[in-house]
Amino acid sequence: MLPCDVKEEVSTVEIKLENLKIRKSSQDFLEFREKKLEEVKENFSLEKLKDNPIIRSYRDFYWRIDIDPTKIRPSSEALIRRVLQGKKLPLINNLVDAYNLASILTLISMGAYDLRKIKGELRIRYSNNEEFRGIGGKSYISNAEIVIADEEKIVCIFPYRDSDITKITEETKEAIIVLCGVKGIEHSYLRSAAEQTLEIVERFCDCNGYLL
Repeated sequence: MLPCDVKEEVSTVEIKLENLKIRKSSQDFLEFREKKLEEVKENFSLEKLKDNPIIRSYRDFYWRIDIDPTKIRPSSEALIRRVLQGKKLPLINNLVDAYNLASILTLISMGAYDLRKIKGELRIRYSNNEEFRGIGGKSYISNAEIVIADEEKIVCIFPYRDSDITKITEETKEAIIVLCGVKGIEHSYLRSAAEQTLEIVERFCDCNGYLL
C-alpha cells in the first residue's frame, strides 16, 4: 500500500466490515460512550495532551510536512480535545460514532469508507492537482499532500479529512476502516488499536469484520 517516498513516515492497518446495517446509535452505545468519555476526562488534560507520545508523533509528522498542528489537527486529537473542552460529540450514525469513540480511546486517527464507492485497491501517495471535497466542506485542488486514494480519486487527506464521495451512509453495506499511523507509533500498537476498534464496531453495529 505504501509507495517508497512515504513508507518511512506513514503506515496503516485496515479493517473490512460486512453485513452492515447503518442507523442511529443505540441507547446502549450512548451510555457506553458516556462512561468511556468520563474515563478519558479523568486520564487526560488539555494542558498535557500535546505531550502524549501518540499525539506528539502526529504533531511531529505534521511539522515535517509543513502543516501547523495547532491550526489543523489530526482527527483523533481534534475529537479528544472536544471531549476535554466539554463540547458535545456529533452523532452521525452507529458506525461513525463507534469508530470516533475508538479513535478517542486509542488516540489513533482513522476513517471509514463505503467499499461500494471505492474503485480498486487503496494506496497512499502524494496528490497531484486533483479535486477533493471533504465531508461537509468545499471542493479544492489538492497538490503534494499525502493522501489515501483508490484508482480514480482521493478518499482521504492523510490523516485528518475524509472524502464526501465515500462517506458512510444508510446505504452502506460494506466498509473499510483505515487506521493511520505515522513515524513514532509502533505498528504493533496500530494493530492493537484496530482490534479494539473492531471490538467496539462489532458490538454496536451488528456486522462482521476482520483485520486485513
